[in-house]
Amino acid sequence: MPLHRRIYQFLIIYFLGLSGLMLIKYSVGLSDYVIPGPADVWETWGTVWRRYMRDVVNTLLVAMVGQVISVFLAGLVGIFGRRATWLGNFIKVAAYNVQAYPIVALAPILFILLGDGIFTRLLIAAMICYFPVLLSVIGIMSEPVTEIEHFYRVTGRLRWQLEVKIRAFENLTKLTTVIAGSATLAFAGTIVAEFIAANAGIGYSIRIALYQSDLSKILVALFLIGIVLSIYQGLLEVLGRVVQRTWAGT
Repeated sequence: MPLHRRIYQFLIIYFLGLSGLMLIKYSVGLSDYVIPGPADVWETWGTVWRRYMRDVVNTLLVAMVGQVISVFLAGLVGIFGRRATWLGNFIKVAAYNVQAYPIVALAPILFILLGDGIFTRLLIAAMICYFPVLLSVIGIMSEPVTEIEHFYRVTGRLRWQLEVKIRAFENLTKLTTVIAGSATLAFAGTIVAEFIAANAGIGYSIRIALYQSDLSKILVALFLIGIVLSIYQGLLEVLGRVVQRTWAGT
């Protein structure tokens, strides 16, 4: 999907949601303290958008690193767990069991052990992001490309590295889509970590605005989150297409 179309679609969704919120406000007669009017939202935008943009970029950088970690871990588990051996099944079961614990139950333990700094945010982002990527990688790596693999197997040239490359190349479009989609989970995971107990990022700013009962600031934060995330996902898709063309050319 082209980058401008992704941003355009987000703007439509956001302003439809904002219009629905205003419709509820004026149809029920709620005060500006409960749901701020358009003028209040606009005034808040002019006051906080620069600071919130820095917070969103801070969150994005953490989410990007967390996503890289999750993709790397999912790739390792997917590669070593692709075969129906005892070790492969053990690795998959262990990965599934870790994901069974809700992040809200693990987050307090992580904050106690690691504090409220960047490492905890990275770890939570990676934990939320990696499981969908893991499922896709395991599915792709467990599915043989029969015709190609049979040729290399008959000629005695099929090694596990070549097997992984063949399966990854044949499913490169799926992998690109999954990785681009996982950006949303990485971003959401970072915001959740910041909202729970961190001291930086847009999640922390949303928590402060919630304590102040300032919905205008939350609406501004949601707008900036959506714009930045749309741009990031669009760039990932562009990068994925470049990788596909380059790999296909080689």
